[in-house]
Amino acid sequence: MKKVLIIAEAGVNHNGSLETAKQLIDAAVDAGVDYVKFQTINADKMVTRSAKRADYQEVNTQNSDSHYEMLKKLELSEDHHRELISYCTSKSIKFLSTGFDIGSLFFLKKLGLQLAKIPSGEITNQPYLRVIAELFPEIILSTGMANMDEIKAAFRVLLENGTKQENITILHCNTEYPTPMEDVNLKAMNDIGNELDVQIGYSDHTLGIEVPIAAVALGARVIEKHFTLDRNLPGPDHRASLEPGELKNMVTAIRNIEKALSGSGKKEPSRSEWKNKAVARKSIIATKAIKKGERLTETNLGIKRPGTGISPMRWDDILGEKAIRDFEEEELIEID
Repeated sequence: MKKVLIIAEAGVNHNGSLETAKQLIDAAVDAGVDYVKFQTINADKMVTRSAKRADYQEVNTQNSDSHYEMLKKLELSEDHHRELISYCTSKSIKFLSTGFDIGSLFFLKKLGLQLAKIPSGEITNQPYLRVIAELFPEIILSTGMANMDEIKAAFRVLLENGTKQENITILHCNTEYPTPMEDVNLKAMNDIGNELDVQIGYSDHTLGIEVPIAAVALGARVIEKHFTLDRNLPGPDHRASLEPGELKNMVTAIRNIEKALSGSGKKEPSRSEWKNKAVARKSIIATKAIKKGERLTETNLGIKRPGTGISPMRWDDILGEKAIRDFEEEELIEID
């Protein structure tokens, strides 16, 4: 089974601090994820000055900033990007970032990124989709707020502009922070895969780790999950993020699920359980002393562990046979 790709979404949980961003990288390394992902934000190209914040952003930021002002504080400079990439390299973890405008896509390409992540909000941005398909050989597409027709339309744009189908992964996603459990609709992930014959995954905004684990069991090949150093920090995404210990627990659980799914799929005893057959199964035994030549009947036979003798599945075959020798009480029965 191909290893599940786990992306730890640091996003904007650095709150504009390069030092915090590095601490987030350290936490991602400790958790054992494959990628740590940030967000390449240019507020001037991303949002109008009059745009409102989402309800969850209003609640979580706890200030009166506009949408533009909130994003402006969360920008990482070009030098910050280069320093974080270098830091990731020194820590043997892969760097990823989501660009929210076309200029940011060109910048990320210039930095050497080969994998691009399309955020849910850009799934209906045709010019953006065209450019990202032309620039990056591998693409992950999030589908929060989208219906199947919108996903298909974005998928077509990517294919028409050079992305190979086998290099696209589509993530089921719900864009509410945190996502209520009753709104997860996890089966939609497989619906996407069946409709488009594409690799699937899941980008999670629920509280806890059980839903991404369930997604892996259902076939997700990529998992993305927000994380933070402290859920109580101010900022739009902290409340719906895992803390470092929880992220580590999620990774461990996913790797365990991978192992559990790695078998042949054929039902047969495993090597580890084979030795227990003799202990857990039962055999036909004498319930009282039996003399040689005596008939074996329901009154002098019984079934008990261990399973090293004649299987109880042969019960009807044994009844009526003659004892081949004397048997003591609780001795395993033998026949010719």
